Amino acid sequence: MANPRGREAGSPLPDSGGASLSRRTVLLGAGALAAGAVVAEPIRALAAGLANPDGPKSWADPKVPELTHHVVETNGIGMHLVEQGSGPLVILLHGFPECWYSWRHQLTMLAEAGFRAVAPDLRGYGQSDCLQDGGKYTILDYIGDVVGLVDTSHVEQAVIAGHDFGATIAWQAALMRPDRFRAVIGLSAPFRPRGFGTSVLPTTVMPQNDKAVYYQLYLATPEAEIGMEQNRRQTLRSLFFHMSGEGLRAADPAAADLEPGMIQRRGAVLADDPPLPGWITTAELDVYVEEFTRSGFHGPLSWYRNIDRSWELLGVTQGAAVTIPALYMAGDRDFVVAANREFIPQQAKLVPKLHRPLILPGCGHWTQQERATDVGAAMIDFLQKL
Repeated sequence: MANPRGREAGSPLPDSGGASLSRRTVLLGAGALAAGAVVAEPIRALAAGLANPDGPKSWADPKVPELTHHVVETNGIGMHLVEQGSGPLVILLHGFPECWYSWRHQLTMLAEAGFRAVAPDLRGYGQSDCLQDGGKYTILDYIGDVVGLVDTSHVEQAVIAGHDFGATIAWQAALMRPDRFRAVIGLSAPFRPRGFGTSVLPTTVMPQNDKAVYYQLYLATPEAEIGMEQNRRQTLRSLFFHMSGEGLRAADPAAADLEPGMIQRRGAVLADDPPLPGWITTAELDVYVEEFTRSGFHGPLSWYRNIDRSWELLGVTQGAAVTIPALYMAGDRDFVVAANREFIPQQAKLVPKLHRPLILPGCGHWTQQERATDVGAAMIDFLQKL
């Protein structure tokens, strides 16, 4: 589904060129992604009645006047973001399947603590541009978008925070551009060398068998997109419940023997209609349904289709360390934590300024939503000590 703003963007990314490239080349190259945007080529919006591409670039949120919406040009795309507060800049990157709204609680908490909090819709999501070219969703595309966002904010540096795949983007942006990011906060996904923590193409070592497949392999398939588009409300409701602490406590005994992150090949994947977990209301779910009705799932799922390409592009970062202050938070019931258990205690080796990790009891995957107050308080404490 095309984005309502109807823009194609981004120049083809260069190959990593192998590990012979210097760290300086990596840093300069990442900056060029933001500064060297090409002329955008329009694409046709496929749905009627969506946003006017010639509409306002900034507007107040009619439901929450404290929030200001903007559409900015960065790295050749139009990026929608929501902002609250003034002071040092903190950029908040969402995961899948979310949007800026997943940070709704922390936006206010950070603003009240004296920070300028900005939560964008990442490319392919919500009101940001959704590119038809599925190859334009590599990790360097996302990093270029966020570096460009710092430029549009008229500041030299920001703190970058991310959840889920947004944390992967945040970790690697912090590693590649310490000149633009002065600290990093990762939720759910820990820091992993070369983004994905493997020495070979990541998808070649993701587990699968006759009964189940690793979730990232499944999300890269056409079947995943078709299935999720059939009933967006049911898709989102199911994911929010089953991947939360509440859902994991009520897990189907038939799936108990599956390794973390595995999805049954046959059965009721995303086909049930569970209750809403306690941390999200029907009205809040409606916001997500509206945003994914606007964008569709093509852009969001394209991250998973580019995992191997992203790993190749990060080859020049092999062995490099995150040199800025860092904080890691996750729920003890998060399947991502279970699937990456080996990387969490190893983070300090390549993140020397990492603060003591915060593991939240009873919390599942949706960290900043399930434990909104705890996450906001920990972020503020970390930021105030920088």
